[in-house]
Amino acid sequence: MSLRVDFPVYLITDRHQLADGQSLLSACEAALRGGITALQLREKDLSAAELLPLAQALRALTHQYSACLLINDRVDVAMACNADGVHLGGHSLPADTARALLGPDKLIGVSTHSLAEIDKAASHGADFVTFGPVYTTPSKAAFGAPQGLEKLRAACAASSLPVYALGGIKTTNHAEALSTGATGIALISGILAQPDPETAARNFCLSSS
Repeated sequence: MSLRVDFPVYLITDRHQLADGQSLLSACEAALRGGITALQLREKDLSAAELLPLAQALRALTHQYSACLLINDRVDVAMACNADGVHLGGHSLPADTARALLGPDKLIGVSTHSLAEIDKAASHGADFVTFGPVYTTPSKAAFGAPQGLEKLRAACAASSLPVYALGGIKTTNHAEALSTGATGIALISGILAQPDPETAARNFCLSSS
């Protein structure tokens, strides 16, 4: 595979969490200026027709900043904008099916919430996983109580894939999340909900590398 999972911070989009005065594109560009090298477009309430122009705009931005772009769930949109890969959830296509469509040179991430799900993702050829929610966070409330640091530590120890800690990651707790052996952190509001996404991204990137 030509792409490597070597990014310390994995930024996930949610335009509903943006700070006042920010557009999704302006906030993402600010985060890219701040050092983000991997970005997942995750706007679940948009149709493919609405998502594609946004994906194409982000593809242009990520090229400009030499960053990876992954599309949440939508393999078709990822192919249409020549993204670097996809991020799959529990109701998405299996990773091996996505791989057959995308080819060997694309990244495939998978959202996981248990060791069994990590093992499944690995057996289906995923490149990395997110694991969480580690801490309490509204965006992951549907998955129940937070996993906590010990489950994250166990997941990192048992996983054959890079593991990204996800859910409630903030400047006050990301160091302890990384101390579990996680490859990196994945987050939304810690950067995109901030009034200065560039500075927020730079702080996370510098302290996670």
